[in-house]
Amino acid sequence: MEGRPLEATLTDSQLVEQARRGDAGAFGSLVQRYQDIALRVAYMIAGDSDEAEDIAQDAFVKAHAALSRFRADAPFRPWLLQIVANEARNRRRAAGRRAHLALRAGHAASGDAAPSPEAAALADEQRRALLAAVDTLRDDDRRAIACRYFLDLSEAEMAEALGCARGTVKSRLSRALTRLRAQLGVLGGAHG
Repeated sequence: MEGRPLEATLTDSQLVEQARRGDAGAFGSLVQRYQDIALRVAYMIAGDSDEAEDIAQDAFVKAHAALSRFRADAPFRPWLLQIVANEARNRRRAAGRRAHLALRAGHAASGDAAPSPEAAALADEQRRALLAAVDTLRDDDRRAIACRYFLDLSEAEMAEALGCARGTVKSRLSRALTRLRAQLGVLGGAHG
């Protein structure tokens, strides 16, 4: 079998409907379509690439099992990312030490020319300070910041992923950024 080239042109809603009728290939197409962003969401919350892979896989299994409860008029991507985020948060809570491991998570290697040792050290210090500050925030603040700045979701997608009204997204994000700035100031003052 050569695959299903038509599935690439189908909408998420069409694929979901086919998957609900038992078409495993249709759900497989949804997995392929969203596995990268699911991994990024899981990694942002878990802070560990191996754990993120497990979380994303379990989230896809849960999403498949919950397809019958998915609202046909809702967008699939934010619904799926909500499942991924919930799975990641649940695992994070179950293993409280993950909060500290996120600070030590290695950053992705870049194909660019290597920065100077001084620039690399400064960038690493800034990344650690930012992650430390984000890590101290409440879950809802972390989720709002992750949705907007790490996942680049639109307001509508954020509203769906965060489970709030679209009009609430801006105020939540604004409050989260205010708390993040305050936390960066606290952490900066502790080291300076």
